[in-house]
Amino acid sequence: MFDTLSKRFLSNYGNQWIKTPNFQRLQKRCVTFDNYYGGSLPCIPARRELHTGMYNFPFRSWGPLEVFDQSAIETLKNQGVYSHIITDHSHYWEDGGATYLPRYSSWQGFRGQEGDRWQPRLGVPANPNHNALNKQGISVTQHLANNSTIHDEKDISSVKTINAGLDFLKQNQDKENWFVQIESFDPHEPFYVPEKYRRLYDCIKSADIPYWPTYQKLVDDRFKDDLADLKKEYAALITMCDTYLGKLLDFMDAHHMWDDTLVIVNTDHGFLLGEHDWIGKNISPVYDELVHLPFFIHDPNQPELDGKVCGRVAQTIDIPETLLDYFGVKDTAIRDGQSILGILRSAAQTLPNVTERDVLFGVNGSYACLYDGHYVYMRASAHPDNEPLVNYTLAFTKMRGFYSNEQMRQMELVKGNRFTHGMPVVKVPIKNQMDSFALGNKLFDMQQDPKQERPIHDPKLEQRMVDKLTRLLKKIEAPTEEFERLGIPA
Repeated sequence: MFDTLSKRFLSNYGNQWIKTPNFQRLQKRCVTFDNYYGGSLPCIPARRELHTGMYNFPFRSWGPLEVFDQSAIETLKNQGVYSHIITDHSHYWEDGGATYLPRYSSWQGFRGQEGDRWQPRLGVPANPNHNALNKQGISVTQHLANNSTIHDEKDISSVKTINAGLDFLKQNQDKENWFVQIESFDPHEPFYVPEKYRRLYDCIKSADIPYWPTYQKLVDDRFKDDLADLKKEYAALITMCDTYLGKLLDFMDAHHMWDDTLVIVNTDHGFLLGEHDWIGKNISPVYDELVHLPFFIHDPNQPELDGKVCGRVAQTIDIPETLLDYFGVKDTAIRDGQSILGILRSAAQTLPNVTERDVLFGVNGSYACLYDGHYVYMRASAHPDNEPLVNYTLAFTKMRGFYSNEQMRQMELVKGNRFTHGMPVVKVPIKNQMDSFALGNKLFDMQQDPKQERPIHDPKLEQRMVDKLTRLLKKIEAPTEEFERLGIPA
C-alpha cells in the first residue's frame, strides 16, 4: 500500500514520461482495475474503511478505530490468520490513529515521515528553502529535524519499510495462513527524493525547490513554473517507490510466490498538482485525480486473469471482504463492501466491461459524492455556514489532540444505528474549514469527459443523481444532519 499514488502518474494508465517499469511488471502478474475508487478521504478515514468495509465520511472526520468498529484485520487475527503490518505512516502513532496497529497480530513502525514528532527540533536552523509554493511551520521544522538522521538512501523510512517487508517474506514465504501489509507513506508529500532519482527528470538544482506544496486554490499563473518542477519532484519519488516495488516483485518471482499468494497493490487517495486550479486535497471538490485510484490484484486461484484489465467498479470498502473471502473466514459484521474476488469470478469472461454500481465517496463536512459507472455527482453543502455538521463517535480525538471543551459540552448520547452496530453513540457538533457551498454542486459525464473539464448543467439529470445519492445515504443510515447540510430529503 502506497500513500498519495496518483493513477495519472503511472505508465499503466497511460503516462508517457514517468519511469515506472516495475509497475509495468506488476501489471503482467495482476488484474488492473480501471474503475477503482476511494471512499472516505484522506489518509486515516481511508484506513478506517480498509478495516471496517464501511463508509466513514458521512459519520466521522479523521479519527481512530472505535469500540463498535468490526476490523476485518482483527477478525483474521482472531480466526488464526497471522496479520502483520510494516509501516512508516506516522499518523498511526498520533491521537487520531492510535487504535489501528493493535488490531494486527504484530506491527513494525519506522519514524520520520512528513512532520512526525520524532527527533527533537530544538535548535534546528531556519528552513533554507524559500519557495513561495511550499508549506511553512512546525511540520517543516520537524521534517528538517527528522532528516538529520538520513545519511544514505537506506535511512529513508519508506525504504526501511519495504526492506522490512522483504525480511518478513524471507522469514515466512514457506509458511501458511498469514497476511502482511507493507505500507509506504511515500509518495506522499513532502517529495523528498535522493538525487539519483531527481536526475532522471532533470529536476532543478536549487535550494528553493518546490517539494512540499501548500494546499490552495490557484488564482493566477505565478506558480506555473514551480508546478512543472513540483511534478518532476513527485515523479522522482514515484520512481523511487517503483524501484522498491521491484525488489518485492523480484522476491515473489524467485520464490514462485505467485502460485499461492494473494497480492494487492493499492493507495488511499491521489493528489492535485494544478489540475482544476487546485493543489493538494481535502479543501477542493473531490475531483477524479483524488479519488479514481490505481489498483492491482493477483488471485492465485485465477491466474488466467493476470495481465487483464477490469472495468468493474470497486472501492476501498471492498478490501476487507476480499481478505475474509480469500482466507475463508466468515463473520457477521455489517459491511458496505463486497469481495473483489467475487467481482473477478463473476466477471471472468467480460473483464473489460463496466457494470453499473452506485458507490459513494467524499470528505467529512465537505462534498458527498456518487459515481454510478457513468456520471460523477458531487453534492456541496446547501448552507454557507456548512451546518448542521456532527460526528458520531465514542472516541474524542482529532488528528492531533482532542475535541474542544465547547464541542464536548454540546455532545449528546443518541441511539445506535447500523454504522455503530446498534451501540449508543455520542453526537458531537463540529466545525471545519471546508467551504463546498461556495464552490457549488458538480456533475460530470465520466465517459465523455474523463478529465472533468466540462461540468454538466442538466436539472433533470442532476435530480436523478440526487435521488441515487439519497438512496445510498439512507441505506447506510447516514445522520439526519448530513441530509440537512446537503439540502436533500431525509
